[in-house]
Amino acid sequence: MVMSDSEAACVYAALILQDEGLDVSVEMLEKVISASGVAVENIYPKIFAKALEGKDIKEFLFNIGSAGAAPVAAGGAAAGGAAAAEEEKEEEKEEEEESDSDMGFGLFD
Repeated sequence: MVMSDSEAACVYAALILQDEGLDVSVEMLEKVISASGVAVENIYPKIFAKALEGKDIKEFLFNIGSAGAAPVAAGGAAAGGAAAAEEEKEEEKEEEEESDSDMGFGLFD
């Protein structure tokens, strides 16, 4: 699943607002996004503000690997959670490939 420019802009705007200790509201998201110069469909800031209302984004980031993170990913940050899960799968595949290739002998031994 690929994130659109509108979704990415909203995610980054929400992270900026959270980092500055500001409310993640429709108005604030729109202000940050417009300052970035990225064109975003009007619906996205509303969706993200609604999904993140009353939630601590830092809590999402620090609990990605915990069992409680699954319901969080179903909210507005689904793309971030999916990307993290995809990276974990890729790391597992790489580890499997490395372990298979290092069996103590080579093709021409």
